[in-house]
Amino acid sequence: MATQLMTRPLTPAPELSVTRDDDVDLPTLVATLGENKRLILLGTAGFFLASLLYLAVVTPTYEANAVVQVENRPAIPPGVNTTAAMQGPLPVAAPGTTEVQLLTSRRVLGEAMQQLDLDIDIKPVRLPLVGDFIARRYQASHPGTLASPWLGMQGYGWGGEDLQIGKFEVPRDLIGAPLSLVAGQAGRYILTTSDGRVLVQGRAGSTTQSNGVTLQVEKLAAHPGMRFDVTRRDPNTVMAQLKQDISATEQGRNSGVINLTYANADPERARQVLDEVTTAYVQQNVQRTSAEAASRLKFVTEQLPKVRDELAKAQAALNAFQTRTQTLDVAVQNRALLDQSIALDSSIQQLRIQMTEVANRFTPSHPTYKALQQQINQFQGERNGLQGQIKHLPDTQQGLFRLNRDVEVTNATYATLLDQAQQLNIAKASAVGNARVIDPAAVNLNSPAWPKPIPVLLAGTAIGAVLMIALALMRQLFRRGVEDPVDIELLGLPVYASIPFSERGRELTQSRHHHRKDRRQRLLALSAPTDLAMEALRTLRTSLHFARMKTRNNLLMITAPSPGVGKTFVCANLAVTIAQTGQRVLLIDADMRRGTLHDAVGVRWENGLSDLILGRIELDEAIRKVQGAENLSFISRGAIPSTPSELLMHDNFDAMLKTVAKEFDIVLIDTPPVLAVTDAAVIGQHAGTSLLVVRFGLNQQREIALAKQRLEQNGVEVKGAIFNGVEKRGAGTYAYTYYEYLPAPKAARAR
Repeated sequence: MATQLMTRPLTPAPELSVTRDDDVDLPTLVATLGENKRLILLGTAGFFLASLLYLAVVTPTYEANAVVQVENRPAIPPGVNTTAAMQGPLPVAAPGTTEVQLLTSRRVLGEAMQQLDLDIDIKPVRLPLVGDFIARRYQASHPGTLASPWLGMQGYGWGGEDLQIGKFEVPRDLIGAPLSLVAGQAGRYILTTSDGRVLVQGRAGSTTQSNGVTLQVEKLAAHPGMRFDVTRRDPNTVMAQLKQDISATEQGRNSGVINLTYANADPERARQVLDEVTTAYVQQNVQRTSAEAASRLKFVTEQLPKVRDELAKAQAALNAFQTRTQTLDVAVQNRALLDQSIALDSSIQQLRIQMTEVANRFTPSHPTYKALQQQINQFQGERNGLQGQIKHLPDTQQGLFRLNRDVEVTNATYATLLDQAQQLNIAKASAVGNARVIDPAAVNLNSPAWPKPIPVLLAGTAIGAVLMIALALMRQLFRRGVEDPVDIELLGLPVYASIPFSERGRELTQSRHHHRKDRRQRLLALSAPTDLAMEALRTLRTSLHFARMKTRNNLLMITAPSPGVGKTFVCANLAVTIAQTGQRVLLIDADMRRGTLHDAVGVRWENGLSDLILGRIELDEAIRKVQGAENLSFISRGAIPSTPSELLMHDNFDAMLKTVAKEFDIVLIDTPPVLAVTDAAVIGQHAGTSLLVVRFGLNQQREIALAKQRLEQNGVEVKGAIFNGVEKRGAGTYAYTYYEYLPAPKAARAR
């Protein structure tokens, strides 16, 4: 047997207009997830399988890597004293930051785009979803061969197709427009627009011009009818995409070591792109150095004629002075003074030439410019000191001294310029930049950059689990069915019993629906009398016994707000439990639209209530005994009438109820749902007791209140509610608990 842990009051609670706030706690959430564990597990497994399918179908991308080093060299022109130049404050050089921008500049990317024809996009048309997977599998096992079409679908590529275009020029209006190239016999092809207009017809290996399109197909390997999507893309768009796809980052602060990466579905194309980018960058770096040498050479070349003329004039002036004064050379004692003066003037002259060159490249505030100015000032100070000694010489010696100095200084300057011109010619011819490729572009074919199996599987499974959990919680949130008897009592309905969910009862109900032609009884009260649900129904029987003492008759109507709450299950098994106490019970199926009580008790629906009201049969013919349940009789619904509500308002129905009320101790009437039809309101006029069956987690408070209100508006007083299908979810979710209390084993009873 089973005992009830708590009993419910039999007197109605005062009606309240408020509802109880929902309490959300961890046990409730865990219980909700446990209830939906099948949905969560199946959904998560589905996402896991979808991740596996994604790994199998998605086209892998491979990443090429290259490393470039940029050396930090100070910009000091030839001939400048390096020590003096470095004395001034130099800015902190950050070559990597600048060179990263140069590596992804349009000038460098444009060079790579032209070399590889990246602005020509060629894609073989594959079968949707699985075409790329089939082609990859075939190419991996049969490299260099052409796959045969599947099921005669020659318009698709199945592996091994190849189209190489050497030249492709289109009018401006066709740039970026998708075109279709269809392979023909013996290397022939047709190029059409998306609307089918033919642009070019030609053969592989030749250049064809038509409709403003110039096309040179170098190689075509495809079955006749095979299609390729061909697009001449806008170069600016291609370079913008390359700039976005190529990643260039400096490894370490101011290290000058730059790492480049680029991913593509074709590993060879990924390697070629990075290889062309690094090659173009290094070449342009060398060209910048060569251009600098050429600029300096031009300056030196322009100065040579001027200095040569100055040298000729100085020599002529010296010869004329020597002829006029009959003086051949500076005295021996003054030669050292002359050599010092010549050396200082030569240095000043060279520095001024260099300063003129630097002024064309930098501002006067540049450290290099300042270093040159500092050296000139230093040499001029030393020369001014020598001038004081020269003034003490005779006039003839001073004139000869000055003319010899001009000749020697100009001659030294001219020789220096000739030497610089030769050096710059060599530098221009053998220019070497400050950038070099450390690691050429390479691709790891055994490890695609994407997809990564483990991250994809983990992410897919995690996303599936999160989404399924969210779905379960959202379903619970939107279902909003009552899960606590207190929510029902707040509406002014005392809960007479809380019936736990019965797995055995569910099996019997499903069996009844699936095998309606089988007339066996499917009553839980007879097949599993110790079930917890039956213990709750016995409690309900006790409560009704005392409640009926104050009612006007022995008619008990049981209804529900909506279908699917288990009202028929409650009626049938409650009738059996009452009959088992020795009372004479009559069970009436008053749901003449969709009544299924006859399936539960194991009889046919013919000769039932509708036939009795219409006078087609007598009362004795309509009442049937229920096998296995002594003292229990049953009236089925009968044939489905066209107007059941009007039929219930017939005088014959009222007369029939008065008759059976005298012959039986209690009459149970199963009615249609209140919110669906008005039958319950009509029947409730005759019943002394009316109860409302509410389903755990299904019926909302608003729905229950509306059903109660509708009955009361028709003069039917609802005595209370039966809370059916209660499930154990979380702490505080329902207040009734039943314990299984079976008879002791025979061995224990013997002792």
